[in-house]
Amino acid sequence: MARKSVDQAQPQFDITYREIQSFGTLKTLPIALADNARKQSVTILNQLLADTMTLRDLYKKHHWQMSGVTFYQLHLLLDTHYEAQAELVDLIAERIMALGGISIAMAPDVAEMTKIPCPPKGREDVPSQLARLLEAHEIILRQAHDGAEAADEAGDDGTNDMLVSNIIRTNEPQVWFIAEHLAETALLRDAK
Repeated sequence: MARKSVDQAQPQFDITYREIQSFGTLKTLPIALADNARKQSVTILNQLLADTMTLRDLYKKHHWQMSGVTFYQLHLLLDTHYEAQAELVDLIAERIMALGGISIAMAPDVAEMTKIPCPPKGREDVPSQLARLLEAHEIILRQAHDGAEAADEAGDDGTNDMLVSNIIRTNEPQVWFIAEHLAETALLRDAK
């Protein structure tokens, strides 16, 4: 029996990096869905992924920078919404991969692709923070509705179902919860 060299235990970290699938290409998978339908869904989903990643990060930014009389409640709410958006990010990315595509993943790619306006680096007041979140949700919901219709027409039931059952059904109640904080109601009433 030959003795193994001690050098075999040494990690080899001088590796030549190589890409095994180019962004924008599809690998063949036996999922009974035409290539044109898969390509269309991957394109739609990558845009939705970029915007959902941006919304997720907006939630965390505003969670950290929240202030005012409702600080505690909004701080907790925004973190809860952040967690839900993080789950959607994973769901969308995995759907893209299941279709044979490549999901975007890195911050520079997200920044390049997102349709959601970038907030300032500084801290904004609460109404501005909440309005930004609502604007981002509306962008995502429009895409989800259009994407669900396109997926339905292309026969991509899996993408259609995900867009309706997960993306729309998560974002709509989040819009409601955030929008209600912008109603002009007083915390106290004058005693009569």
